[in-house]
Amino acid sequence: MIRVVTKLERKILDYLNRPAYKPLKEKSLSKKLAVTKKTQTQFRAALYRLLDSDRIREGSNGLLRVPAATGFVEGIIKRTSRGTGYCIPHGPAPTEPREGVAPVVQDVYIVAKDMRDAHTGDEVLVRLLKRRRSGGQRCGRIEEVLQRATHTFVGTYFEYSGQGHVQVDGPTFNKPILVGDSGVKNAQPDDKVVIEMFRFPSHCRMGEGVLTRVLGRRGDSGVDIQSIICEFDLPDEFPDDVIEEARFQASRFHESNLDGRLDLTNEIIVTIDPKGARDFDDAISLTRTDQGNWRLGVHIADVSHFVPSDSVLDREALKRGNSVYLPGHVLPMLPELISNGVASLQQEKVRYTKSVFIEFTTDGVPVDTTFANSAIKVTRRFVYEQVLPIIRDPDRSGKRVSVAVRALLADMHQLAMVLRKRRFEAGALELNLPEVTIEFDKDGRVAGAHQVEHGESHQMVEEFMLAANIAVATELDDCGMPFLQRVHDRPTLSKLRAFAEFVSVLGCRLKRIQSRHSLQELLNHAKGEVFEQAVNYALLRSMKQAQYTGMNIGHYALAVEHYCHFTSPIRRYPDLTVHRLIDQIIMRRRRLCGPSQAELTKLGSHCLSTERRADAAERELTKIKLLTFMIDSVGEELEATITGVERFGIFCLGIKIPIEGLVHISWLSEDDNFYYEASTISLIGQRSGRRYRLGDRVRVKVARVDVDRRILDFRIVSNSWPRTSENPKRTKTTVQQKQSRLRRSAPGSRKRSKRKTAEKTGRQ
Repeated sequence: MIRVVTKLERKILDYLNRPAYKPLKEKSLSKKLAVTKKTQTQFRAALYRLLDSDRIREGSNGLLRVPAATGFVEGIIKRTSRGTGYCIPHGPAPTEPREGVAPVVQDVYIVAKDMRDAHTGDEVLVRLLKRRRSGGQRCGRIEEVLQRATHTFVGTYFEYSGQGHVQVDGPTFNKPILVGDSGVKNAQPDDKVVIEMFRFPSHCRMGEGVLTRVLGRRGDSGVDIQSIICEFDLPDEFPDDVIEEARFQASRFHESNLDGRLDLTNEIIVTIDPKGARDFDDAISLTRTDQGNWRLGVHIADVSHFVPSDSVLDREALKRGNSVYLPGHVLPMLPELISNGVASLQQEKVRYTKSVFIEFTTDGVPVDTTFANSAIKVTRRFVYEQVLPIIRDPDRSGKRVSVAVRALLADMHQLAMVLRKRRFEAGALELNLPEVTIEFDKDGRVAGAHQVEHGESHQMVEEFMLAANIAVATELDDCGMPFLQRVHDRPTLSKLRAFAEFVSVLGCRLKRIQSRHSLQELLNHAKGEVFEQAVNYALLRSMKQAQYTGMNIGHYALAVEHYCHFTSPIRRYPDLTVHRLIDQIIMRRRRLCGPSQAELTKLGSHCLSTERRADAAERELTKIKLLTFMIDSVGEELEATITGVERFGIFCLGIKIPIEGLVHISWLSEDDNFYYEASTISLIGQRSGRRYRLGDRVRVKVARVDVDRRILDFRIVSNSWPRTSENPKRTKTTVQQKQSRLRRSAPGSRKRSKRKTAEKTGRQ
């Protein structure tokens, strides 16, 4: 059924379609259209209907515009070091219609001269061209940069010909940016500085900017952290009014005031967290019912008590979206008076919580769920490394732990393993992607790094947090209340087929590509093998990313129908919104009020954006810290695993120090030429038959470290053969086989011509 466009919707569309229209945000647009307070609700509803129907689009910064016309696509640009680029469309790019085939989002290739001054992350309007690349990829030309990813960049200052220049960090800009007079802002050569770009560079024009801030000397302590904060525009210091509000809310908290709360201060309750945890927002209790069932209590810091809706604290938390955890530094979502003070579940301190009580049968089947505003006093705080030794040998490792707490830990382990088994039987997936933890010395310098494996103590906490999140999402759905869900859509069939083809090259077989049980069986088979990381990362790339949305499409990886984030309100804003909705259920309000679907869509998009920004910043600073640590290692040899194979070389991840570097194809061997074999995702030597493929172990030498450009280059150690899970045998390569066949074919110049053709084909 075709929906009729209302007068107000038509008014919005007409304004946005004006030739001279400059993209506006919602508030500015309402002023332009003379929307009054009385009609504000109708205006917002009309705007959200247009957004939901894709009649208009909203950029990541809230600017509104109509979608691109036929023959054009809008998307995000990714620029390469060669100056070319790829536009990743927001939706499927127009293609020739094929019956029964769904439209596919395909990247559009853009040559350097058609890139204009667009750079990675910019939102652009691309005109589709008739020409295509050899593989059929569509080509395009950038017509307009709709929205810059950022105008702020961090780099190293230097002077040339009496003018100040800045070489921007990372591979974004190959050439330096002109910043005018030397010594501006008292900058000295080799200082790390922040610039505001006002003329972006293109393939034929130098970029220009204004130096706005000097961060300090390149390489000095803390400068790398400040560089990342500025590079990713991360919120650092809290405004004064937010601090004042936090002080006021903290002053109102009194441990003796338990009015309206379930008193659990005499219950045995524990927290289990990482060793360096800064905030503690979840605690666990576990008892038996008279019927012999388990009664799990998941107690989450009641942050909503200290952060009233639409207060200055709430608006700041919404703006930040989440806490940012950088190596050696935290940017909290809420001031530490709350996040590390009155809301933090510290040992032997009375704290306010929202409790979820889930009753499980001995087989782990949930049979009842209740909620309560409560008060707890944590009996004992543990770090992950302490828990399993106590469970396995309580008399030896748990001497200083009470008998009751030891019994609680044992019961928690028993129930968690039952719940874990049920999850995998239901089809849940678990990727093994170890986290990199950086080690610091007493002076704050990097002393090393290691990968953290998640053992059974991590699994215990994870199972209980998952159970609480599922229980909350199920209850909200049963009440018919719209809420911000954490969803994970199923991967496309084409992605799964490509993954199955990839693992077959490694000697693995995926029995049923659409079966989660088969996928998990494959992951289990890969454990301990040299290609384990390759398989896990390949499956991760095959999956869609989890999203925040008001629509329920389930969670594919967890194999559950309803899921949301509830257990970390100190560090995630979505959890805080869910707490406020659960509060209505606890208070037994007759009429439950929640946000609209359109409001949830907008909120989810914002929270997802801040989450990905935080993840990217953490990865980038981790890389900088590790590169800095590797500066003095040039010339040293180390064992590594091949984690990526491309036509231009192989990526290797160090085993002792988990940092990834590139071995360029020209550095694989001095007396051999290597070509890329797509069917096996390998680089193969034409003379030697030596093969480098994903998962192989190799010995490499550190050749070059460039912290500013974020580059680490390796070289293969001479006479170092890759070690695979199979016995390395010298087999004839594809080219050699072709050459043998050609020698047996017709004689003369025709034979030589065919041999040349075969060699050329093998190198492409």
